[in-house]
Amino acid sequence: MTKNLTKNMTKDWNQRSYGTRAARLAAPALTALLAVLTTGAAPASPAAETGPPGAGFDFGACPAADELPAGADPGTWRCEVMRATGRLRIGGVDEPVGRPMTLTFAEGRVDGAYAQVFGELTAEPIRVGGTPLTLTPRYGGYSDFESDDLRRGELDLTLAVGGPLLPKGCSIGAAATEPIHLVLKDTRPTEVISEDPPVVSFGAADTEFAAPRTDGCGRPGGRILDRVLDLPAPAGENRLELDATVALRPYA
Repeated sequence: MTKNLTKNMTKDWNQRSYGTRAARLAAPALTALLAVLTTGAAPASPAAETGPPGAGFDFGACPAADELPAGADPGTWRCEVMRATGRLRIGGVDEPVGRPMTLTFAEGRVDGAYAQVFGELTAEPIRVGGTPLTLTPRYGGYSDFESDDLRRGELDLTLAVGGPLLPKGCSIGAAATEPIHLVLKDTRPTEVISEDPPVVSFGAADTEFAAPRTDGCGRPGGRILDRVLDLPAPAGENRLELDATVALRPYA
């Protein structure tokens, strides 16, 4: 851990970042579909995390040093792994994100300008109500983790929709055409959890994003799912809240 990295952690994280409508699942018109979606156990509750600061963070998805941009000095770059829980409200779905989403990326500067290399986004399925329908966050192809006074960062997501009879590739939003675009704003100031290893936490949310209709779910399945999930949903009727903890590791 470099001296400057430790000294400026709080200031740095406060300046830039890294990477209800009621559910209508029992509407009469959806009875046929919901008759199929009545089996399947709810996911297990997340286990309590224990151990020293930094425990449980996996840097295996960090971009390799030779994947950094041309001209990047690895000695000035670092990899960051963010683990976040929270709550997702999208269309007619309002569910906790009880199992951490994990976001990994590298960042630094090239010729004085901020630059980043995306690594990986992983997440566990989020159960929808009392059905076996699930929504799983996936990377939507765009990220901007340099914050300013207005936002902590931006990220495109899609939500893979899982359930009986649904085709692979069924999702809310499509990375190539219409992902969910998040502009995350701080809800809790950055707190330094540990200086060695460097670990910080913060809260962020987007309450203004629009949610597109489903994509790749077939016909008439897609139209039925849109009614089940109450999609599309305009800006102001959706919300993603995140309680995040981030571990940092210098490249050199």
